[in-house]
Amino acid sequence: MGVSRKTLAREQNQTAYLFLLPWLIGFFCMTAGPMLGSLYLSMTKYNLLSPPSWIGMDNYVQIFTNDSTFMGSLWLTFKYVFISVPLRLAFALLVAVALNKGIRALGIYRTIYYIPSLLGGSVAIAIVWRQIFDGTGAVNKALAWLGIKGPSWIAHPDYIVYTIVTLSVWQFGSAMVIFLAGLKQIPADLYEASQVDGARKWNQFVSITLPILTPVIFFNLIMSVIHSFQAFTPAFVIGDGRGGPLDATMFYTLYLYLKGFSFFDMGYASALAWIMLLIIGALTAIIFVTSKYWVFYGDNKDGR
Repeated sequence: MGVSRKTLAREQNQTAYLFLLPWLIGFFCMTAGPMLGSLYLSMTKYNLLSPPSWIGMDNYVQIFTNDSTFMGSLWLTFKYVFISVPLRLAFALLVAVALNKGIRALGIYRTIYYIPSLLGGSVAIAIVWRQIFDGTGAVNKALAWLGIKGPSWIAHPDYIVYTIVTLSVWQFGSAMVIFLAGLKQIPADLYEASQVDGARKWNQFVSITLPILTPVIFFNLIMSVIHSFQAFTPAFVIGDGRGGPLDATMFYTLYLYLKGFSFFDMGYASALAWIMLLIIGALTAIIFVTSKYWVFYGDNKDGR
């Protein structure tokens, strides 16, 4: 009996390995392999035409000591992330709370609000957005109807980044759907008990909705930060593919793209990619570490 059990366990393990094999092949061929290749290229001089030549850490030294565009693109990307992520999450939560009131045709509204998340990353939407915020676009026509003369949003370096932020906030659908699913899990008894105690809607939102929803907020925050650091298409299209005007749309991903595919400095671009990976990893780790102070799980005995 003992031998048969061992044989059965061995067969089960072999079956599990067979089920995992396609994922493992995909992981090593499509993820781990290219990542290791990129790490190697980041320590070489490689122009796509000749074989890469080993230069050690020279690319990284050049980035941190003699590349002003790197610091400018990094600062612009941080600015974009720290403005767009809170606005998008707040707007998504607001819409989710509104849709959670038991309105009719909820599925239709949910689909309508989710569509921008599916279309927002496309080149076509970025072109439409560029036309809307052009000097003679729909936004300025609406302002003119109110007697306000609007600037040329995409031609002024002080305003163009905010048009991209607005596009990011418009893509709130995926976060909204996740928030709505979290709101559906909150027991109605809690709200009824608080009403008996005289709590108002705002008190219920602050004392019941937000604390219970913090795990969902935590997940959406992580995903939104990672997604925002990867923003590329809007900056490329609205900024004419060169970061204009005056590098006002030179996002980190756009700078990486230009280095790799316009200047054919693939080794340098690989180093930039690894720096971005480390930055995203560091920010994600900070959010995870600080989450114990503001994310509350129902199974924690101390209330956290």
